[in-house]
Amino acid sequence: MTELQKGPQGRRRGRGARERILSASQQLFRDQGINRTGMDQLSAVAQVSKRTAYQHFTSKDELVAEYLRGFDPDVMPGVFDRTDLTPRERLLAAFEMPPSTPLCPYIAAAVELHDPQHPASRYARDYKAAIAARLTETAREAGATDPEQLGEQLALLIDGASTRTRVLDSDSFPTAAAIAAVLIDNAIPASSPRQPGEDRGTAGPAPVPAGDR
Repeated sequence: MTELQKGPQGRRRGRGARERILSASQQLFRDQGINRTGMDQLSAVAQVSKRTAYQHFTSKDELVAEYLRGFDPDVMPGVFDRTDLTPRERLLAAFEMPPSTPLCPYIAAAVELHDPQHPASRYARDYKAAIAARLTETAREAGATDPEQLGEQLALLIDGASTRTRVLDSDSFPTAAAIAAVLIDNAIPASSPRQPGEDRGTAGPAPVPAGDR
């Protein structure tokens, strides 16, 4: 455990400063938005000096990008790396989101920043491309005739369900999952094998990280 001590103004300091800054950014960026959160407030919540904050992150832009990297660095391993599900079941498991899941942080950041060249916007694009790639890879395993198209369709459904759930304050993922099942079945020839075992229909609960959408 990192040892911390009080600084001259009662602030904590030590090797845990970076983690506290990132933790504060997760809390504040999600609760009140990126643009409304300043480095002074971040530093106060993280209990570090502003100077220390800038020693760990050269700019707020860098901190925002790092904040996004921390959400799902392995791209939904709780869905795509499961070996107990068939490929088709893994595709459906991507839609098993609890109603309390907040708006996808990657979408939220890209919309709020209004700058496609911002480091966080670029990372959000990379992450969304990675989700589509994993969906495409899984669709190919499932035997889809056009896995790239199916992967993009499912990625669009996931993002649409995330946004609609937030706007309407009503869970849209069950409807999205039903649409996904139709798309998947239409894309996979009936004769395609579904290993590792018989298809069990809608997949069982899968642990999905809270910022993957």
